[in-house]
Amino acid sequence: MRRTTTRNIALLAAAAAVVSIGAAAPPADPPVRHPGSPGGPPVKTPVAAGYGGAVASVDADASAAGIEILRRGGNAVDAAVATAAALGVTEPYSAGIGGGGYLVYYDAGTRTVHTIDGRETAPRSADASLFLENGRPIPFDQGQTSGLGVGTPGTPATWETALRAWGSRPLARLLKPAEKLARDGFTVDATFRAQTEANQARFADFPATAELFLPGGKLPVVGTTFKNPDLARTYRELADDGVRALYRGDIAEDIVDTVRKPPVAPGATRIVRPGDLTLRDLRSYETIRRAPTKVGYRGLGVYGMAPSSSGGTSVGQALNMLERTDLGRVSPAGYLHRFIEASRIAFADRGRWVGDPAFEDVPVKGLLSQRFADSRSCLIKDDAVLTSPLAPGDPRNPVPCGTTGEAAPTMRDVESTTHLTTADRWGNVVAYTLTIEATGGSGITVPGRGFLLNNELTDFNFAPANPAVHDPNLPGPAKRPRSSMSPTIVLDDDRRPVLALGSPGGATIITTVLQTLTSRLDRGLPLVEAIAAPRASQRNQTTTELEPGLWNSPLRAELERIGHGFRLNPEIGAATAIERLPDGRWLAAAEKTRRGGGSAMVVRPSDGRP
Repeated sequence: MRRTTTRNIALLAAAAAVVSIGAAAPPADPPVRHPGSPGGPPVKTPVAAGYGGAVASVDADASAAGIEILRRGGNAVDAAVATAAALGVTEPYSAGIGGGGYLVYYDAGTRTVHTIDGRETAPRSADASLFLENGRPIPFDQGQTSGLGVGTPGTPATWETALRAWGSRPLARLLKPAEKLARDGFTVDATFRAQTEANQARFADFPATAELFLPGGKLPVVGTTFKNPDLARTYRELADDGVRALYRGDIAEDIVDTVRKPPVAPGATRIVRPGDLTLRDLRSYETIRRAPTKVGYRGLGVYGMAPSSSGGTSVGQALNMLERTDLGRVSPAGYLHRFIEASRIAFADRGRWVGDPAFEDVPVKGLLSQRFADSRSCLIKDDAVLTSPLAPGDPRNPVPCGTTGEAAPTMRDVESTTHLTTADRWGNVVAYTLTIEATGGSGITVPGRGFLLNNELTDFNFAPANPAVHDPNLPGPAKRPRSSMSPTIVLDDDRRPVLALGSPGGATIITTVLQTLTSRLDRGLPLVEAIAAPRASQRNQTTTELEPGLWNSPLRAELERIGHGFRLNPEIGAATAIERLPDGRWLAAAEKTRRGGGSAMVVRPSDGRP
């Protein structure tokens, strides 16, 4: 096996010739300046290198909020909370205090990785029939836009847990940039307008949502200023009273009232089902400090999020399967073929084995073992394609090239969420993925509070994916739905950070993180190009999704000749990442064009690029 070190990665970044996967990455957009900031508008650019710490997110105002905290002496956790709070303002359809997420933290002092499971939970009254009516699953849209799909939010509790363990600044101080942004407003861009337009019909059915996001019944205009004074006041209440206000105080009561009696506009014909969330559910919510997943890859340690997320186990298993192949030497088509097949197998095993470990016996150690990976990777042939849905293997008793039981197809995906990555002057790093599930969440805004409620419980399977197979992802009381969020941190053999990354995108998060990692570590693409490269996503389905850059590439025909089938997806994921350079600088990177491009910033920019 080939050994990769931090020095090797730096050499790869400096290489003049880059081996691509066959399609040119789109050129970087010019920096975009956002008006309205008294101290000078933040600049939106997809890559930055320098000293003192770094932040990468999808939004310039949010990244600037994190950078402000770093400049004032805060650490990576402080910056992550400030950035996340700002994303609740500027990315309200993807994240906010009405949702949840997963945070992975590298502690430079102890050179250890820690994680927080801040996933939403089902009401204590929930059982496997939560989304059934007369024994049959209700229509998905009736679960999605309802109180029934709302889980207890985990995001504020995640902030509190992280700050108590590793933060250096009080929450009140970290919320100030976001509170100001909500009060004074941010500039509407094309992505925000498009996401509002996609939700216009259901937003119009909820008066508080329509008043906030469709003022006067009209879509927001690109270039205008969007303000959210209700959210500013809510942040001020959290700053004054702490996050307990959301779990025990007036905000908690407002959330419960909204879930149990969704405020629907008079005359609306939409079926909006009530949920059964209670004040007890909010009072009893707790985050969980879990041990991270870990696999060795090319001499590096890859750390991720353990179940209830399937991100760490799926990315880790796929890397274990791919490590036996020198991906840097195979052809672009050979690389994509191996990547697609490893993803297919990992998703087959994810569907059978991964759920909330408080309810399911999840064989994490077995899923991440090299023995199991070898027993599954022998299914991959250079001149043939596996059939989906593929039956799972048994990590408790691996049989070479064997499967067990019946196949269960991957259920529907919802491609929303957001990811941020931070680092500080001391070397601490955070990879944090947070969400309210679908773009626009449940569509229900808590009246007077300025934030949307999640519809995270729709990540449960409404009914077994295959009635003949045990399904670990059915609803249950206080159960966490299985997630695909994959915040990931990579360390070298001295347990120092190499890079950290993550992405939104539903179940495509796993394949986006896997492809970005292998593009950077194996194929030699500079980090920003590894993020920008056109993506493929196979999730144990009959066809593999391709972005246009691969769909229109000769590679598609080359792969189709050995049996691959494809379908077009205009956009997969929206990753952000940070890399530690050998000279002590941080390199922050984000999307060039997806979601309108991301925002990478450093505290003290340096001249030149790595």
